[in-house]
Amino acid sequence: MTKLHSRTFASTPEDVKIDAEISEKISLLQTFLRPQHLDIPSALQNEAAWLLAEKELKKINAFKAPREKLLCIINCSRVINNLLLNASISEDHVPGGADDFLPVLIYVTIKANPPQLHSNLKFIQLYRRQSKLVSEAAYYLTNLVSAKSFIVDLNAKSLSIEESEFMESMEAARLVNRVPQETVTTIDKRSIFGKLMDPGPSTPVHVKTQTNVNGGSNYPYMEAEAGELTVGDVERLLSLYKDVVTKYTSLCNTVRHLSVSRTQRHDGLLREPNGTHKDTYSRETEKR
Repeated sequence: MTKLHSRTFASTPEDVKIDAEISEKISLLQTFLRPQHLDIPSALQNEAAWLLAEKELKKINAFKAPREKLLCIINCSRVINNLLLNASISEDHVPGGADDFLPVLIYVTIKANPPQLHSNLKFIQLYRRQSKLVSEAAYYLTNLVSAKSFIVDLNAKSLSIEESEFMESMEAARLVNRVPQETVTTIDKRSIFGKLMDPGPSTPVHVKTQTNVNGGSNYPYMEAEAGELTVGDVERLLSLYKDVVTKYTSLCNTVRHLSVSRTQRHDGLLREPNGTHKDTYSRETEKR
């Protein structure tokens, strides 16, 4: 299947479209989804283990053979299984089987956002030998297929979150994704806005502000912490960001224009009408 990969993998426009839609939805969910939204117990919240599982799942698109792609899923799932086992031993957490495994797998999948998830799963199902899709491999593959279906159909009712909060968070994420790429070429937009999608407290947060000599507030978020910001701050921050970029661009253009004008004026003072130059001593002598 390695030689036929280019002709059999994501071979239809429909597959390409589904891959793009899933990836886009996951990128929106990444900005605000938290473990508690999937009812993942605190005993199972292990960032180090999750990161390892994410790395294994992200490798799936690097391979062309269905067997190797399936191994990525198996390795990811084994990391999660080990996490559940360790939690049951050290935290006295009673393992819930699929009730614990699937939510963690869904969360890991969203955090990883593996490329072309739909096409990879379809490729494995179509071209991996059915005799090999048994026992552990079949169980893990079925769970990832279920995780993908959950993500595709995910809405506020699928999570432990208020519908209004869910809609606001999704809209804020879409707003961030609409920021023009040319304005963030040197800055990862998720590093700017990623933590802002956390709904935070429902009441307004009072943060320290830096005031000018007239008592006005020039930098309302200068001393704010990421955890203090709410969804409601996103629109204000985006507006401030655009204002800063506009002023900075205008200032750069003005400084550049002044520099050119001064250079031209200096050249004009040193240039005779016939186009020749005189040194400073010659000009002073003529004045005398």
